Amino acid sequence: MTGVAGNDRASQRTIWSWALYDFANSPFTTLIVTFVYATYFTEAIARDSVSGTALWSRGITITALIVAVVSPALGALADRGGYRKLFVLVATQVCAGATAALYTVLPGQIIAALVLVIIANVAFELGTVFYNAFLPDISPPERIGTVSGWAWGLGYIGGLAALAVALVTLVQPETPWFGFSTEAGENIRATNLLVAAWFLVFSLPLFVWVREDRSRASATGRVVRDAYAQLRNTFTEVGKYTQIVRFLIARLVYNDGLVTIFAFGGIYAAGEFGFSLEQVLIFGIVVNVTAGAGAIAFGYLDDRFGARQTIIVSLLGLITATAIAILTTSEAMFWVAGILIGIFAGPNQAASRSMLGRFVPHEKENEFFGFFAFSGKLTAFIGPLLLGILTQQFGSQRVGVSVVLVLLVLGLALLLRVDEQAGSAARQPEPARS
Repeated sequence: MTGVAGNDRASQRTIWSWALYDFANSPFTTLIVTFVYATYFTEAIARDSVSGTALWSRGITITALIVAVVSPALGALADRGGYRKLFVLVATQVCAGATAALYTVLPGQIIAALVLVIIANVAFELGTVFYNAFLPDISPPERIGTVSGWAWGLGYIGGLAALAVALVTLVQPETPWFGFSTEAGENIRATNLLVAAWFLVFSLPLFVWVREDRSRASATGRVVRDAYAQLRNTFTEVGKYTQIVRFLIARLVYNDGLVTIFAFGGIYAAGEFGFSLEQVLIFGIVVNVTAGAGAIAFGYLDDRFGARQTIIVSLLGLITATAIAILTTSEAMFWVAGILIGIFAGPNQAASRSMLGRFVPHEKENEFFGFFAFSGKLTAFIGPLLLGILTQQFGSQRVGVSVVLVLLVLGLALLLRVDEQAGSAARQPEPARS
């Protein structure tokens, strides 16, 4: 990331410490939500893969609704109280604790598994809200795409590394490492312990070296009242944020497609193409390699050509990949689709974050990244819910996954209405600090 830091607010150590949080938390989405535990839940904990897919979709839906409801309010509270770092810390600990507890859940204990997954996933998503809100503060404006892209890339590397460790030490060996056995899926359940420990250890640099600017915090005793006033002010003056609103609406739709891909990629591979859990893990490794490379490479393009253009290209790639995955019956072509999804998913997420970072008012960073999470979760239940309903109705995961294509195409159409230059110009300059 040479050349990113240009002043004392954006030192190399601060940027790398911030980016390491992506490295720390990505194994949760990779191993728990997408590949390992999601597949284990549908194949071992639930009665069968079809009912398991439907139940898992309900869990993802509940998570999305909770995050959508609370994230803007918590964001405003963090802005007014200077609680950003504290909220990240609490969310990290809750997520890691609930994830570790999944180790104790045995096959057939469906409710316990879903409750813990929901708790862990909600904490993960809320922690990400406040983590993302650091981006405009720690990155020079002209390099925000590169910084966001490198962090996403580092996250995929973290997901890949944890996945490889899980495969080599716990899933693949006939005799798993560290004294675990294969009885009742103990070796698979132990991957939850790996994810929890990984998250706690590699998140430490953020809490040690990334400083929070609390100069705009309200006086003690006024935090809650001022947070409410800030939220009300944002809604009453929404006309000032036209491009942000347009962008968040577009992201609301296309991110729903991405959420559905991430939540059901491993499940779809196992159900439609007969992938074993080991094959799903290898598939996940390949997707993470391509996603990390894509996020880093497109980060430079983001700074040069703009986040909007980067997102458009990524959506076109994701639409193509999804169509291939739906239409093909060839395992080889499914691998091609998976690689394409990896290449374009990382840039889509990184550029979405950098675009909001260019638009967001300095005094409302946490609140607007709360709305960013809101836009990512408000309707994020629609994709998983419809996928589960269609899968049950037609007895086919292939029919269910077709909803992803619709969401990506509609999201692209909405994104074309966003004017990036106008959005950046509307952002008020940061006030001088004494």
